[in-house]
Parts: sequence; structure tokens; C-alpha cells
Amino acid sequence: MTREKIITYTDGGSRGNPGPAALGVVIQDVKGNIIKEYGEALGVKTNNEAEYAAIVSALKKVKALFGKEKTKKMEVEMRMDSELAVKQLNGIYKIENEKIFPAFIKILNYKLDFGKITFNHVPREKNREADRMVNEALDNKNNPNLFE
Repeated sequence: MTREKIITYTDGGSRGNPGPAALGVVIQDVKGNIIKEYGEALGVKTNNEAEYAAIVSALKKVKALFGKEKTKKMEVEMRMDSELAVKQLNGIYKIENEKIFPAFIKILNYKLDFGKITFNHVPREKNREADRMVNEALDNKNNPNLFE
């Protein structure tokens, strides 16, 4: 059985650590066609909290876009430039920051809803679009979530 495969690029960042933070997500098909891209301000968070928020948001969005039945048979390749998050999600590093645990648990729960999810590190230059979405959300001065 071949699974439909989706590629997601996620990024999270904060200006200051902690500071005003945002996430960026780009969801593509395997040919590189963009299905959805967005950024969202998160209030005051650390970089790592923002990275995890982006991963959770991407999985939630993929599930909303394709529906529960289709995602059960789907493969999602998560690409991010946070080597720390990738190593934590792949069980290489322990999570020591307790603020990350709720997002980590959400991600584990989402893994039950998909055929397969992989977490891969990509260099920053291969994650430019997700990074752009983070910066657009942070630069939007009208965003009410920015400084909560």
C-alpha cells in the first residue's frame, strides 16, 4: 500500500528568549506544490516553545485539511531547522524543559492519527518559507496575540 505523502516545513522563533514569538508552517505535496502556508503570533514564548507550537499546529492543520479517515493512511514528513526538536522527537535527546511536555504529548497523540510521521532536520536555508511566515507574523503590529 502506498501512502499519500505530505511534506510540512515548520519553524518557530522568538525575538528575545523568551520574547514575542510566532510559528510558521508550510504544507506541500511531494511535488512541492503548496497546499497551505501560514504564520501565527504566540505571545511571549521561548524559541523552543515556538518550535513545538509550530509542529503541533502543522499536524492539527493537516488533520483538519484532509480529515481523520484520510490521515490514518497518510505519511507526513515534518522538516524543521531545529536540530534540538528533531532529536527530542526522535528519542535521541530527553526533554528537560517542562514547558515543552504538553506540546510533546500532543505530538505523540497526533502520531496515533496518522499512518506515519517522521521528523527530519533540514538546514535553515531549506526552511526559508516557514521562517518567512514566522517573521511576517512577528512583523504584523496589528496582531493582538503578539505581546500577551
